[in-house]
Amino acid sequence: MRDCYCTVNLDQEEVFRTKIVEKSLCPFYGEDFYCEIPRTFRHLSFYIFDRDVFRRDSIIGKVAIQKEDLQKYHNRDTWFQLQHVDADSEVQGKVHLELRLSEVITDTGVVCHKLATRVLECQGLPIVNGQCDPYATVTLAGPSRSEAKKTKVKKKTNNPHFDEVFYFEVTRPSSYNKKSQFDIEDVDEVDKMEIRVDLWNASNLKFGDEFLGELRLPLKFLRQSSSYEAWYFLQPRDNGNKSLKPDDLGSLRLNVVYTEDHVFSSDYYSPLRDLLLKSADVEPVSASAAHILGEVCREKQEAAIPLVRLFLHYGRIMPFISAIASAEVKRTQDPNTIFRGNSLTSKCIDETMKLAGMHYLQVTLKPIIDEICQVHKPCEIDPVKLKDGENLENNRENLRQYVDRIFTVITKSGVSCPTVMCDIFFSLRESAAKRFQGDPDVRYTAVSSFIFLRFFAPAILSPNLFQLTPHHPDPQTSRTLTLISKTIQTLGSLSKSKSFLDLISSSGRRDHKSIEQPILLKEGFMIKRAQGRKRFGMKNFKKRWFRLTNHEFTYQKSKGDHPLCSIPIENILAVERLEEESFKMKNMFQVIQPERRVLYIQANNCVEAKDWIDILTKVSQCNKKRLTVYHPSAYLNGHWLCCKATADNTPGCTPCTGGLPANIQLDIDGDRETERIYSLFNLYMPKLEKMQEACGSKSVYDGPEEEEYSTFIIDDPKETYKTLKLIIEGVGTLEQEHAQYKRDKFKKTKYGSQEHPIGDKSFQTYIRQQSEISAHSI
Repeated sequence: MRDCYCTVNLDQEEVFRTKIVEKSLCPFYGEDFYCEIPRTFRHLSFYIFDRDVFRRDSIIGKVAIQKEDLQKYHNRDTWFQLQHVDADSEVQGKVHLELRLSEVITDTGVVCHKLATRVLECQGLPIVNGQCDPYATVTLAGPSRSEAKKTKVKKKTNNPHFDEVFYFEVTRPSSYNKKSQFDIEDVDEVDKMEIRVDLWNASNLKFGDEFLGELRLPLKFLRQSSSYEAWYFLQPRDNGNKSLKPDDLGSLRLNVVYTEDHVFSSDYYSPLRDLLLKSADVEPVSASAAHILGEVCREKQEAAIPLVRLFLHYGRIMPFISAIASAEVKRTQDPNTIFRGNSLTSKCIDETMKLAGMHYLQVTLKPIIDEICQVHKPCEIDPVKLKDGENLENNRENLRQYVDRIFTVITKSGVSCPTVMCDIFFSLRESAAKRFQGDPDVRYTAVSSFIFLRFFAPAILSPNLFQLTPHHPDPQTSRTLTLISKTIQTLGSLSKSKSFLDLISSSGRRDHKSIEQPILLKEGFMIKRAQGRKRFGMKNFKKRWFRLTNHEFTYQKSKGDHPLCSIPIENILAVERLEEESFKMKNMFQVIQPERRVLYIQANNCVEAKDWIDILTKVSQCNKKRLTVYHPSAYLNGHWLCCKATADNTPGCTPCTGGLPANIQLDIDGDRETERIYSLFNLYMPKLEKMQEACGSKSVYDGPEEEEYSTFIIDDPKETYKTLKLIIEGVGTLEQEHAQYKRDKFKKTKYGSQEHPIGDKSFQTYIRQQSEISAHSI
């Protein structure tokens, strides 16, 4: 048996880690990780480790999915065979080379061919065992010879600048009077030769230097052009463990959801965005662009996510949800089924509650959920599932106490319910009461079907999906949470909760808290450099527990300790990345305070660094004294490394990044959401056209519906047709813009440039697609 955990990596940089599942050869993790990807990468990799308490944990195997293959597995459960991990397969980074093949006439009048190989620099080499001291070997190899040369070792950098030139004699001298002697006499010899560049990590250990990647180039390609300069992706060696069977190591089940949006500037989206935002005012609402999106998408959730984010961003969520909820209530025949289906309305309200109610859930449920996960009280009440030694009455009492406490904290939390949720509940209540006037309880069931059934109960059932716990709970805790969740659903629909439902759905209700409570936004361990507050203090690096609320940014020795330093939010004047060269450390950023005091911090990985920079920037965005310029490097040894200015109070030399929304709770990019909606409309264009046909057919012929048209809700064929025409035009225009942008990019981009090194498979695919498109257009 093994104690295993899994890491999620961008190339070889770990960005997430699962819990450890002990004593199992078939561990189940059930964990979800989500991130914006902050940098370019070649592989999304997953490593399985076996924990070793005394030595370093041992790697069992890995799954590496190339970036261009992610789309193949998008949102599909897939079993991947684990592959062996060795130096031959652990490769990342790129190398910049210049090659020149020249004819040289010697003093005696004979000709020979010389090859000059210039190794300029590398970028993004892997860090092996916490260090990278790289050097390169350059080898000219042929059937009957092999000649190798070596660069200097560059210490403590994974972006080394070598700029060294090596000369090789390629062909034997021959008399000059023979014409094109190179092409005829030595053609076979040259065609069989290759230049090989290997990158190595100079190791102090007795095991020898570690392989970092290689590049093999046949010399024959230099016969077309005697000089060549390009960037190349480093490749793994071919001689990996081919003899091992692929199924020796077991397999890993993954579900990867990967989306890539190419977002234009705001003005491109104006027509489509305006059409979407006025959806609430369209009569009937089923003829609006937003409602049509819900009709054509395969899953209502697909449409709800970008729509809700877009409407929240522009402050239009309330009128939109009121309009679609009111339309749904009118179509409902039985008050007992109100809002019970997976309609666009219910999915949009779910998504709004998830976005706006995250902090509300943390305050209300997190303390008791944490206790349930830590204490492991038995709560099983099914006699068939009781374990040996468990008592049914004791278990029932444990469960009753948990349910009682959770139901009490929920029904007392009305005053903390976010305003946008209360406004939605008021609207639902009014629509339901108006539609079913003879049913006095419908005003409560309309609200309880969301707040209990679709908000609190799912959060109790799967706390990890609502950020209440970092991991999927273990099976016993999961069973306890299932029982509590089911009971809360039942209690929520009873009259006990009427006063709570009244409070959260009354129109005059606003936040009663006179003082804003500090909201915890993010916390975790990072490494910081001493700020030099003491005159003779050491400016060394220390691990500290950082905590950010909407009031202050603090750090302490360990979680729960008294803060060693507290920076009020109004004193954060800028938050920016720090260039790696400053301290030879990756993933660093700086928090700039008054009087040019700077706190330098290193995050654990690129995703963490981006998260901290984003949230610190957002929370301090409205500070009146925010800086407009900053120094991207540190002040060391009497000068700024970036601009070489000697005074430590010299104003910055680089403009600050900015323009992020100041709203911490809902960090939404409206253009990105509109691009997502455009992509969905584009994907479902055949359905839009089918819907247009249905509108035409309904306008002309009012008899029994054709089967294929009856899937759409069309209340007003003429209005719906008008909107569809505008959608199809708007999508068509954006599609043309995307195509033009790709054509322009294709013309400007050079294969072998720093952005698209030779070996970039996604770019090769792109080139192939573009050449096919241009062939068709010709």
